[in-house]
Parts: sequence; C-alpha cells; structure tokens
Amino acid sequence: MPVKKWLRQYAITFPVLTGIFTLSQYIKGYTLKDSLSFALFWALISLGIFAVTRAWNFHRNQYCALCNDLPENNNDNQP
Repeated sequence: MPVKKWLRQYAITFPVLTGIFTLSQYIKGYTLKDSLSFALFWALISLGIFAVTRAWNFHRNQYCALCNDLPENNNDNQP
C-alpha cells in the first residue's frame, strides 16, 4: 500500500479542510473557538471516510482515476 504517499497527501489536505471549515463557520457568526473545534472534528471525519474508502478500493484492486494508486486496466472496459 502506498501509505507514505497517502500520509503526505492527508498532511496537506487536513489543514486546508480545517481552514475552509473554520472560515465557513466564522463567517456564519460563530466564535473562532467554536469554528475551529467544528473544523477539526469534520476535517478528521472527512479524511477518515476518504482514507477508509481509498484503502478498501486499493485492497480490492479497483482503479480510481482520482487516487491514481493503481495503473488503469483498459481490458476490463472492453466487451
């Protein structure tokens, strides 16, 4: 499994998601503390769901164009 690649991607994605979620809640009028706690929680939940789905698809050897973890097999798409 390309765990190093995934961890590097999640290390970049987590702060980005946290910033987006924090900003959205802060603009709605919540305090910065409440906005940040909301953002941390939902960034972890979002990345967790994506990581489990990605690991499951990798385990099943299912190609994902977005993830690009496995080479595309063009023979499966032909009748």
